[in-house]
Amino acid sequence: MSGIRRREFVILLGGSAAAAWPLMARAQHPERMRRIGVLMASEKNDPLGQARFAALRQALADLGWNEGRNLRIEDRWSGAAIDRIQAYTAELVGLAPDVLVGNSTPVLSALRQQTRSIPIVFVIVNDPVAQGFIANLAHPGGNITGFTFVEVTTNGKSLELLKHLAPAVVRVGMMFNPEMTGYYTDFVRSFTTGPQSIGVELKAAPVRSIGDIESTTAELAEQPGGGLLVAPDTFTLVHRQLIIRLAEQRRLPATFAYRQFVKEGALMSYGPDTVDIFRRSASYVDRILKGANPGDLPAQAPVKYEFAINLNTARTLGLNASPTLLALADEVIE
Repeated sequence: MSGIRRREFVILLGGSAAAAWPLMARAQHPERMRRIGVLMASEKNDPLGQARFAALRQALADLGWNEGRNLRIEDRWSGAAIDRIQAYTAELVGLAPDVLVGNSTPVLSALRQQTRSIPIVFVIVNDPVAQGFIANLAHPGGNITGFTFVEVTTNGKSLELLKHLAPAVVRVGMMFNPEMTGYYTDFVRSFTTGPQSIGVELKAAPVRSIGDIESTTAELAEQPGGGLLVAPDTFTLVHRQLIIRLAEQRRLPATFAYRQFVKEGALMSYGPDTVDIFRRSASYVDRILKGANPGDLPAQAPVKYEFAINLNTARTLGLNASPTLLALADEVIE
């Protein structure tokens, strides 16, 4: 190789190495660690809560967000305790995460009071427009968007299914904790003033304590034709085992919103698939982490609903599920 060619080769090699160096450096540079804060409305040992949280984590992983590499999840579990909700909200906001995920109306309310700058994705919140959390479903505005839960029609469908399974039911109490959400009072009012076609009288049955649950179920069971619609809120979620047990002991046909409750002994349930809602919420966390403005992401409604019946509980209450009703069920527990 001549001297000129040798010098040209060295220069070319040096230039190639210099060009490759930034690429190598970038490849070896660790990804930026992002942080999200998640405040769950259930107790940490609740199987339904764990299934929801696992669905969120897995969906984030499927989108390329891997814990320990480019994502850190700070999770807190409040149950129905307002003081814990407030404490954990302040704690999570203080960590200055990139995104907050809030499960339930009380949690979202607390997060909204704490920050108007950190993006918030709510999960399983009823009528966020009427509650003042967002401007409208299509364009939420501000720092909040997310995934809604039950609508008025869902509760009406639950009553129809309960009446089908227990035709003798004529009076139904709608059990909920008004301190967790006042949404259900509006539903009872609209149902009472609207046209009736299923032959059921609905009344509000607010509960704030274990004692209230005991007295309310006893009152509904005093006269023939009593039934129970357990509205989904944090309080009834945490105390569901007591409600399920008392309803069976007092031979009170009861319907719930969550399929998991039927697996635990509840008579029946109808409502959105909450695990699917959590899975879908990961898409908004992903988009916000990539720069999307939460106020531009439309709030989304549930897309999957589940109907389940526990035939063991039905037999205990002396009820027979018709073939038509069984055909409608997504799950029948023998």
